[in-house]
Amino acid sequence: GIHLMQHKYVRDLLHKMNMTDAKPVSTPLPAHPKLTLRGGRPLSDGSQYRSVVGSLHYLAFTRPDISYAVTRLSQFMHQPTEDHWQAAKRLLRYLVGTQTHGIFFHKNTPLTLHAFSDADWAGDTDDYMSTNGYIIYLGKNPISWSSKKQKGIARSSTEAEYRAVANTAAEVTWLCSLLSELRIDLHHPPVIYCDNVGATYLCANPVFHSRMKHIALDYHFTRNMIQAGQLRVSHVSTRDQLADTLTKPLPRSQFQLACHKIGVAPAPPS
Repeated sequence: GIHLMQHKYVRDLLHKMNMTDAKPVSTPLPAHPKLTLRGGRPLSDGSQYRSVVGSLHYLAFTRPDISYAVTRLSQFMHQPTEDHWQAAKRLLRYLVGTQTHGIFFHKNTPLTLHAFSDADWAGDTDDYMSTNGYIIYLGKNPISWSSKKQKGIARSSTEAEYRAVANTAAEVTWLCSLLSELRIDLHHPPVIYCDNVGATYLCANPVFHSRMKHIALDYHFTRNMIQAGQLRVSHVSTRDQLADTLTKPLPRSQFQLACHKIGVAPAPPS
């Protein structure tokens, strides 16, 4: 197979920030306390912070393990504080110990499409918006992932998770169209794994409840795909939810286990 990494890019970024010899840490962001918009004293000049976060966006193309951290730090670009700058430097310290990490594409893998979808309900303590996260696999290979805040406030965890499923379904639809143009046939409909029982039941329930009218577009988009046999939504336990790393900061043991399951690994010895 092929191992994709950006070792030189990471090394150059650390050299630019004079952090080549910094002490490495085991997670990109601490699980507690959470970053807030007004935490810490505002930086007199936020240009360096913006430059670092912008550079990390490019690195996230091959590093799903830092996607949530980069997304979170990006939310403070307009008014970074000392706390945000310390969090950015912590992420750089994480990269010190994972310079050769990347994703491995296996040569022999089944042509099946499946995704893991998750949402951190009201996880942002500033505006109480939820964070969507998904990771999509072609066989054993991760090919698409995202970590992004939802545009509106969800009134329940089921609503937040269902919106995340609809967002994942849209990306899966695009990937199916792309594979079709490449003349790659999928023999089974794609599967989206969700760890919220309410959202999973809502996908399977043909009755549209009046209390769900405010998410009608997401509901009908997902339901039409399921009824047409183009998609299947299945429940997965929270323990096996691989998209957890894309919606919230995790403790060290959970984070390292999730990264291993996702497929982020150091470069094999040459």
